[in-house]
Amino acid sequence: MTYCLGILLHEGLVLASDSRSNAGIDQVAKVNKLEVISQPGERVIVILSAGNLATTQAVVTSLREASSGQGLGLPEDDLRTAHTLFDAATTVGAALRRVVERDGQFVKAFADPSASFIVGGQIKGEAPRLFEIYSAGNFIEASARSSFIQIGETKYGKPILDRALGPDTDLAEAAKLALLSFDATIRSNLSVGPPIDMVRYRADSFEATVTTFEEQDPYFRLMRQAYAEGLSALVNSLPAPP
Repeated sequence: MTYCLGILLHEGLVLASDSRSNAGIDQVAKVNKLEVISQPGERVIVILSAGNLATTQAVVTSLREASSGQGLGLPEDDLRTAHTLFDAATTVGAALRRVVERDGQFVKAFADPSASFIVGGQIKGEAPRLFEIYSAGNFIEASARSSFIQIGETKYGKPILDRALGPDTDLAEAAKLALLSFDATIRSNLSVGPPIDMVRYRADSFEATVTTFEEQDPYFRLMRQAYAEGLSALVNSLPAPP
């Protein structure tokens, strides 16, 4: 299992993923589930992945190679040719269907070959956008009324987002809420774990830097401790039920 989160804001986007991969209780590894494909001043496309690791890596590698400018991969996977982020989401969905169609019949006797993705970013000429790609390759788009998308192990990190997040939330506040959402998920599900990779993208900047929060990262540790202590203090301050 994994946990990936995309948040759409008026200021831009926050996108984050954990790094734990499980293939049984004694086969645990750390893998990258966040990929950035960009052209300076032109586009930033961030891809988060969950599900069968072989499937997600095949899809992301195909997209990365085709978009590298080195003449690799299939032309239809080149995200540099997408005119809109809708086109980019269509490209990711088509790549997913192709990989599942090619490999699924051989994999399904041993494991579930399905996967899902979050695709977020901005292409020059339009505002930042955010999509969820389902295992069938079709997708939905986030909006101001539904400003965040989760894939993987979603239930533990959702309540704090429902309570505190909105499209007017600034990037810094949204990043804090995202990390607290991951903290809640990590505390409640052993199949999700650090390091957490995060992109905070400011609209119209066309620049994306990945920040990684390890388990012993001083800020992450401080935030988790302060939140736990503050929550305990709040509960203690509430009146007892009548």
